Amino acid sequence: MINFMETDEPISWFNLPNDEQLDPSFRKLFSKAYEFLGFVPNVFRGYMIRPTHFSHWFNHFRELTQGESELSLAEREMISVVVSAENGCLYCLVSHGADLRRHLENPVLGDRITFDYQRAGLDERTTAMLDYAVKITNHPRDCSPADIEHLKSVGFSEQAIFDIAEIAAMYNFTNRLASATGMLPNPEYHAMGR
Repeated sequence: MINFMETDEPISWFNLPNDEQLDPSFRKLFSKAYEFLGFVPNVFRGYMIRPTHFSHWFNHFRELTQGESELSLAEREMISVVVSAENGCLYCLVSHGADLRRHLENPVLGDRITFDYQRAGLDERTTAMLDYAVKITNHPRDCSPADIEHLKSVGFSEQAIFDIAEIAAMYNFTNRLASATGMLPNPEYHAMGR
């Protein structure tokens, strides 16, 4: 039997429950993650201090990252890493940097976007999307109708613009929680998508 809550290194600054204390529904989810990835993401385990909060967060997170949207999976991951870079979130930079490399099937471009999207050679549309995500992160009070019009002018619909804003907001929340609780990314992420 797999011990989902035991690791070789601390994954959070909090005392987390052990396997026996996990609700069976979370053991099932952890088993699926383990089957798919070969490990359980530390964010799952770190959230077990407040399991009902995890359920709500995970459903929203999954809808934003995998649900219906005009944004591609790679574009959604670009937003995640750019926001995470602004916030200095180690967990999300490592985990979503791996997902971005995988979705792009281009580890060099994935790393360039993660470390400095402005020098990654992106087109005007993608740069505008990421500039907006950065503005939401650093200067949300400065957002204006002009931002929406600019994004429309480079090809985004209003629904897609809303998705950019919601994804950026989700990662701002997630980054802050991961940083405030000392979550460390799983070592396995470092080799993924390379």
